[in-house]
Amino acid sequence: MNAANPAITGELIRRLRKELGLTQQALADMLFVSAKAVSKWECGKGMPDLTQLNNLSEIFSVPAEVILKGELTQNDIQGGHMKNLKFYVCPACGNIFTSSGEGQISCCGKKLCALVPKKAEENQRLSVEKIDGEYFISSSHEMTKENYISFCALITGDALLMRKTYPEWDFQLRMPMLSHGTLAWYSASEGLIYQYV
Repeated sequence: MNAANPAITGELIRRLRKELGLTQQALADMLFVSAKAVSKWECGKGMPDLTQLNNLSEIFSVPAEVILKGELTQNDIQGGHMKNLKFYVCPACGNIFTSSGEGQISCCGKKLCALVPKKAEENQRLSVEKIDGEYFISSSHEMTKENYISFCALITGDALLMRKTYPEWDFQLRMPMLSHGTLAWYSASEGLIYQYV
């Protein structure tokens, strides 16, 4: 790999941060660093260390070597990265909203904040089987009225398929196999979780 150019790497970090609608402070909080450190990277006056580079890779869904190289081509965008897609869930009534850009979403008289997605830990991952051209998706999640997965979405480069799920039902559903992408799901206790398929 060629030596990284801090100015080019910093410009890509800035661009990817803005595409996710994050402030420097919000990104800094996710990385457990100061906003000053993020600003320093974006101005080309420093580089993230290896740990931070791996964390940036997770947040931006872009390989670490691409961030170092500072060049994002269409082929570097991973399946399931639908630019600026955001999910919102009303805590009062459970309504689900999506937005592919900036906007103000409100429900039950309250402004909603976009959910912040987290990559699934091994024990949170959904079981995904390929059966007859479909994904069969299941989980042993408890699905109680107080804590259940309320929706599951399959996100590809150009499509979003979402299925509503309900408490006290087993979590089992089928979705067409469109292409590689991302599964995202939400529960009140864990928030918005995702995994690649």
